[in-house]
Amino acid sequence: MVSRTDPLLVEVWRGDLLECIHFGALVVTGPGGEVRFSAGDTTTPMLPRSSLKPMQAIGMLRHGLDLDGDLLALAGASHSGEPFHLEGARRILDGAGLSPDDLRTTPGLPLDDAAKAAWLASGRGPAPLPHNCSGKHAAMLRTCVRAGWPTDGYLDASHPLQRACADAVADLTGEECGGPVVDGCGAPAFAVGLTGLARAFGSIASATDGPERRVANAFRTHPEYASGTRRAEVVLHREVPGLVCKVGAEGCLAVGLSDGSGIAVKVSDGHDRGVVPPVVAVLEALGLATPGLASLDPHPVLGHGQPVGRVVVGTALATGIARALS
Repeated sequence: MVSRTDPLLVEVWRGDLLECIHFGALVVTGPGGEVRFSAGDTTTPMLPRSSLKPMQAIGMLRHGLDLDGDLLALAGASHSGEPFHLEGARRILDGAGLSPDDLRTTPGLPLDDAAKAAWLASGRGPAPLPHNCSGKHAAMLRTCVRAGWPTDGYLDASHPLQRACADAVADLTGEECGGPVVDGCGAPAFAVGLTGLARAFGSIASATDGPERRVANAFRTHPEYASGTRRAEVVLHREVPGLVCKVGAEGCLAVGLSDGSGIAVKVSDGHDRGVVPPVVAVLEALGLATPGLASLDPHPVLGHGQPVGRVVVGTALATGIARALS
């Protein structure tokens, strides 16, 4: 759940006037899973949404999914619907003797503006394939084929595929999954605490073998498949060696570092504008600052098409992060 008492995370300035503020929660866990810094409610179960996808991919690998590299990254993606994403989803399905007609993803359009324009210009409307979760759904179907499970009803919470995904989430977070409720794509969405989410990503990023290592390697090597060519996640992956990250709808972002540290943020009002600045502030406090991180601005404040403001971590939060982690 989202707490009404969560602290201020991010300020949005237009010129020298404070225009908006976003409240939320942030947690940083150490290599041993200990909490090094927290602000807001980081223990009550909340919905990480697509931030759970790497864990769902791990659950699928544990039950026979035969993907690695770019297609495994796509299996854990909220992709932008660029042509290579759609081609990759088709490749996943082809390898299991399936087609896009087998997808039960909610019909959608590409997230990427250029890809969306091209899709619509071709005379096509919403469809299961361009939905940002189609890579995950294609991998779910392929897992069912490999495990000998029925593909019919693969989105039902009682289906063995979804139970396998829930088991992986519970195992990696160390928490019993709340829910499930229905996610935007039609698959079950599970609730866990923000601290458990951070610990899970630290575990994935520091894994030396097994499905966790395979997923981490896929995300690090092919971050554009796990998100898109014009996404902040690609910058985070490329700027910090060993980092693994995944956004979730309604203002969630989870990050794991190669030493086992984890970071998770949830913006109370669900605006994803608030997720990157706190994570960058944490990375800087941990000594991982780079020019690329300093200039990362996925939601610029524009006036007549030009930057006229900034989105920054709130002063109190920035001070607390620096004191705890520097």
